[in-house]
Amino acid sequence: MQIAIIGLPNSTKTTIFNALTRGHLETSAFSSGIFEVHTAVVDVPDPRVDKLSAMFKPRKTTYAKVTYADIAGLAKGVSEGGLSGPLLNTISQSDALLHVVRAFEDPDVPHVEGSVNALRDVEIVDGELLLSDMIIVERRIERLEAQLKKGGDKLVRAANEVELALMQRLRTHLDTVGPLRDMDLALAEMKMLRNYGLLTLKPLLIVLNVGDNATDDAIERLGDYQHRSTTIACLQGKLEMELAQLPPEEVAEFLSEYNIEELGLNRVIRFSYDLLGIHSFFTVGEDEVRAWTIPVGAPAVEAAGVIHSDLARGFIRAEVIAYDDLISAGSLPAARQRGLLRLEGKEYTVQNGDILNIRFNV
Repeated sequence: MQIAIIGLPNSTKTTIFNALTRGHLETSAFSSGIFEVHTAVVDVPDPRVDKLSAMFKPRKTTYAKVTYADIAGLAKGVSEGGLSGPLLNTISQSDALLHVVRAFEDPDVPHVEGSVNALRDVEIVDGELLLSDMIIVERRIERLEAQLKKGGDKLVRAANEVELALMQRLRTHLDTVGPLRDMDLALAEMKMLRNYGLLTLKPLLIVLNVGDNATDDAIERLGDYQHRSTTIACLQGKLEMELAQLPPEEVAEFLSEYNIEELGLNRVIRFSYDLLGIHSFFTVGEDEVRAWTIPVGAPAVEAAGVIHSDLARGFIRAEVIAYDDLISAGSLPAARQRGLLRLEGKEYTVQNGDILNIRFNV
């Protein structure tokens, strides 16, 4: 899972990046104006992996991973004429966007728009993403219309006509409605659009950095801002960044003392999983306990392919047990004795937390 962190200059993106990745990037009150991207790969916190590792005592424990990319600030007007190649490529390669919005006053950190206004800032960045998509769609329409005027192979012409009709729908939606993630698009249409770098098609998580204000009231400042595949969350950026640098035992003590259920990092990842429609299954054994990520609703053969292509190619059966059943039994042999393991075929829909052992032959 790759998530691009975007926002206006001085929106505290890097603070949130450090909080999510336990990083130490310098945060500045002024934007450098230079296009920079900082990336970090972090483990997805999952207490189920911890318990499975304690049960099997493997030589290796592997958590699911998420890659965060902190991208240089998107200043107003950056999309005029189209986003630059490096910037567009970096954002378009992500699975989702995390838009950091500053929602606190700080006289030492000037706001690029002169004042703190969360809704205005969201709309500015939305506008830049919309303009980028509109330019891409318009250019594609021009090319398709030019190709159709030349005639040519009937099959190619038919495919171009289908794509042109889709692009015209996208243009109308962008012009009159807004983000493409609000559109009703068929699976085949989504596949057709996969390589165009359309940014408003991506799931969006808006993170309001509320500073030292431990309240979710900031969400109300966005009024009736509602779109599909969009989630809004509040984080105390500086506090989360400081907690990210502490040893786990000190973090647990702090959370307990102040009655905080979980770190913001955990919430952001959970929201991201929900937005992307993904979840985890596990493989276990003496060699390794590992978490794998697949789309919700994926069949067992697809899960096998995530582990290794040979497992999908030679798939015979999947031996499956639910995480809760295994924990309740206390061990895999005990679960077998209770008849909790079952054999499933290729079309079995893998559930969140399933533990799989793939039987295959190639």
